[in-house]
Amino acid sequence: MPSRFASVLCARLLVPLHTPFVTALRRTTTTDTVVIRLTDSDGTTGWGEAPQVWQVTGESLAGATACVEQMLAPVVVDRDVDDWGDVLTDVQRAVARNFGAKAAVDTAVRDLVARRAGLTLPAFLGSPTTGAAARPGTAAYPAVLRTDVTLSAGSADDLAAAAGQRVADGFSTLKMKVGTDAATDVARVRAVRQAVGPTVTIRLDANQGWTPDEAITVIRALERADLGVELVEQPVPGEDVEGLARVRAGVGLPVMADEALYSLVDLDRIIRLEAADLVNVKLAKCGSLGVAMEQLRRATDAGLGTMVGSMMETAIGVGAVAAVAAAHPTSVVDDLDAAWWAASSPVVGGVTYDGDRLMLPSAAGSGVARVAVTV
Repeated sequence: MPSRFASVLCARLLVPLHTPFVTALRRTTTTDTVVIRLTDSDGTTGWGEAPQVWQVTGESLAGATACVEQMLAPVVVDRDVDDWGDVLTDVQRAVARNFGAKAAVDTAVRDLVARRAGLTLPAFLGSPTTGAAARPGTAAYPAVLRTDVTLSAGSADDLAAAAGQRVADGFSTLKMKVGTDAATDVARVRAVRQAVGPTVTIRLDANQGWTPDEAITVIRALERADLGVELVEQPVPGEDVEGLARVRAGVGLPVMADEALYSLVDLDRIIRLEAADLVNVKLAKCGSLGVAMEQLRRATDAGLGTMVGSMMETAIGVGAVAAVAAAHPTSVVDDLDAAWWAASSPVVGGVTYDGDRLMLPSAAGSGVARVAVTV
């Protein structure tokens, strides 16, 4: 008898962080997320995650839970596991937007199917019938990815101290949060550069904090200061793609789109307007591992640089997008530090950290064994 998807259960997690996480958009001391566990009639499980990031995606714990339980679970439960591709198509069609909730279900389905096939999630995503490149066999996929680490927004002195600590922690790519005060952002970058020396990579993320004019002014000042900045991420509000294009045309440093990119339509607009040099692909914005891989393919084909990133998520969400990067390599160091911020991880199994090295599991699927909550 064919195996069927049997149940979808949700649990809300609030995971304390060891250090406050501060951007131009928000300050948080916890990872607030919905974890889902999908189980089939043979007892195989798959895990997914929908993070709450009010200021970026607009999704809440209550909203993601309701979306999964009321709209997405009924699309999945009692369906034949072998029809997982059609199931995921129906998941995407079931509701508008709600990308985090859809990504959680999409991830859980692929995780479960990969476990049944005895494949790691990167190998499953990379197989010719399910995803990206023709690189057969688990051994063909990297077991380690590098990640940057975020420096929360703060004063120049605080940022310099935090930068020194993160380098001591083993990170060599620092993602500075700027955009809170355009008048002093250059001084903050200079303080960090002086603290860490010339060999550490510094990239900036304004999290939509500047106007186009402010962005051009600050970025040109950074260029004149010659502080060795790698790139500037999302300098202007996400919906202002024309403004993003104006910034890119007016500066020399590479510009990355993040909050401007949710759907494939968004990506096509960014490409058409020549609005960015690189893109940051995230599951909670695009709603599917399949869409994430297609965004990476289209961006690469258009000559754009690529990165995958995470919201403030646990090892479940980070592991899922890391599997995408392992199956479809990106062009710059990825942004996968979210689970590193947890004071204590509730996730048993899955990805782990060793400095700036994200270690992917060798177990089938995502490698997640359990989560320290009742789901």
